[in-house]
Amino acid sequence: MSLIVLEGIDGSGKSTQFQLLCDHLDKFGRSYTRIRFPQYDKPSSALLRMYLDGAFGTDPNEVNAYAASTFYAVDRYASYKNTWSDAYLRDDLILADRYTTSNAVHQGSKLQGEARQAFFQWLDDFEHQKMELPRPNIVLYMDVPIELAVQNMRMREANTGTTPDIHETGITYLKQCLDAAQEAADFFGWHKVPCTEDGQMRDAMAIHQEILQILQGTL
Repeated sequence: MSLIVLEGIDGSGKSTQFQLLCDHLDKFGRSYTRIRFPQYDKPSSALLRMYLDGAFGTDPNEVNAYAASTFYAVDRYASYKNTWSDAYLRDDLILADRYTTSNAVHQGSKLQGEARQAFFQWLDDFEHQKMELPRPNIVLYMDVPIELAVQNMRMREANTGTTPDIHETGITYLKQCLDAAQEAADFFGWHKVPCTEDGQMRDAMAIHQEILQILQGTL
């Protein structure tokens, strides 16, 4: 069974790389199941949508890491049970745009030092042992500095006419997410994929080719 996850802070180019990887698999006729989180259009995301819309406070830190993590975990549990558990148990390839890894990044950002490490341990036990969600086989972390990530987010918002949620508005919080992501990558053994060179975003196809090299023998 192979569960491959693409993870990164907002504005890292993760969704672009996810689509490029899907296109690659489609081109070669590779059978796989794609999943994306959160499932904003599903009832299971009700609490996390309330959270992101500011119903529990406009500062993400007003909802502690453990409480907020449960909102996202329930959404993933519903997805697994209703959508892709059969495919996973058949040993199909599963490709995920975000997963349990996102709680480590976004909720782990609310804690520091030993408290963050304890949270990572709790999170692994909660989602993978208690809730019995499959552990990812490979996590590809899109590594990008905060300045370029914010620039990319604001450009996306301008192009799509979307409004940022409470995770995307505060630069301080986004910096905390980046710090947590780097620590989580080391803690959980994620593959770091550098997305910048000489202070600029790398070409998307160059990043894609590096991802294919990492996944060689898995796809």
